[in-house]
Amino acid sequence: MSGPIFIGSPPIEVRIKRNPRAKRFTLRLSRTDGKATLTLPTRASMREAEGFAQRQEGWLRAQISKLPETAVLLDGGRLPFRGVDLEIASTTGRSIRVEGEKILVGGKHSGARLQAFVKTEARNALYPAVEKYAAQLGRPFNRITLRDTRSRWGSCSAEGNLMFSWRLVMAPPVVLDYVAAHEVAHLAEMNHSAAFWDVVETLMPDYQNHRSWLREHGAKLHAVKFTT
Repeated sequence: MSGPIFIGSPPIEVRIKRNPRAKRFTLRLSRTDGKATLTLPTRASMREAEGFAQRQEGWLRAQISKLPETAVLLDGGRLPFRGVDLEIASTTGRSIRVEGEKILVGGKHSGARLQAFVKTEARNALYPAVEKYAAQLGRPFNRITLRDTRSRWGSCSAEGNLMFSWRLVMAPPVVLDYVAAHEVAHLAEMNHSAAFWDVVETLMPDYQNHRSWLREHGAKLHAVKFTT
């Protein structure tokens, strides 16, 4: 890994990734975290990399403009939760609860409290989903951890440890279930072969719809900023 380099004004940070198998320069913008990565052959120079990135500046800025705007959670704002954009409103008491299309925040409003609420709800949803699919597959899992990951929605280790993004609870429940089924399937197939996708389809026959939802709308979930 080299770099990063900065192009244009205001400057755009472009991360450099060298790949010995790369035959040409490839520039990508992640819809998950909004970061640009330029992959280049091992022998390519940084001068060549910077020149290529500068020539692609117009395309890169056009792609960045299509990303969802960062949404800071304030009173009167909206929080995506279980596939519904809930209005954030203050209420009496200390609890946080969902009523209809509102999320009522008692006491001092803060993004940190809302984030803690979302994490708890994610754990409450993911544990039974994982247990259900693991039982269907007849494969035990070890433990579940939640993180705010940007590059993936979940992962499964060789030891059977499952990791998920707690932002999944902001998506429709069937999408969270899909990711749970996807990672549980890795307990049987630690790859993304045809055999793996057969296992996923066995657990969730319509998984492709929910996979597509994440590809199309996942960036919106990552654009929610709980703290300023």
